[in-house]
Amino acid sequence: MAEGEEEVNYASGVFKAGNNHPPADSAGHLRFQHLAPCLGILCVILLGGLIGVRVYQSNVKDLSAEVQELKTRILELETQKNNLTQQIQNLTTNWNDLNVSRAQWSIDSYCLGNIDKKCEACQKGWKLTAPSCCQYNYLPSLRWKTWEEAQKDCSGNNSYLAVAHDSEEKEAINVKSIGYNGYWIGLRVVNKKWEWVDGSNLTDSSWIDPPADGHCAVFKKDKDTWSSVSCNLKRQWICQKKALSV
Repeated sequence: MAEGEEEVNYASGVFKAGNNHPPADSAGHLRFQHLAPCLGILCVILLGGLIGVRVYQSNVKDLSAEVQELKTRILELETQKNNLTQQIQNLTTNWNDLNVSRAQWSIDSYCLGNIDKKCEACQKGWKLTAPSCCQYNYLPSLRWKTWEEAQKDCSGNNSYLAVAHDSEEKEAINVKSIGYNGYWIGLRVVNKKWEWVDGSNLTDSSWIDPPADGHCAVFKKDKDTWSSVSCNLKRQWICQKKALSV
């Protein structure tokens, strides 16, 4: 080598064709990075499933409790129904017994005490005005009643203020009446029209003046028409009930 020249060394290397592979630890790190999101998603799905199962179990438990409560309530209602049914049966029996008793009392009141042992169509003190029986409360003026008081008195005797639906009934009441002071009958103004105590309407408007609020009908013997007066006035009264078929 000539003096003054520098010595230069070159390193030699061998290169092979093909892919360049990263180190092993780098490859594993890359695979983990790809798997991590999947594992996270899977964990979320599993967590959601567990929550769903817990909610379902809770709902099933609540539903079971509600079903049991409904069953208990149904049993209670069945018991109440049975009790009410029994009460209705008892009341029906008592009512039937009472009706039989009242019917027997009614028959006795029509039949007993007669010398010929025959039943009469009307009770003692009542007059037959076919097809009904009437009681003419012909009393001193101090014992007269308002229309409402008279109707209440009739109700206490299992009857009602007299009703005349046709001319025959009207005439029958007139024939058996006593005195000329006038009697309350079961006709009054309701909703601006004449109405009988049985709920039917007056069919012949010529029998009385046009309806006036607060007015009731008074019958007077031997008069074809009736008087329309205040229901608060006091008058005698006629009670009526069905006659006994004999």
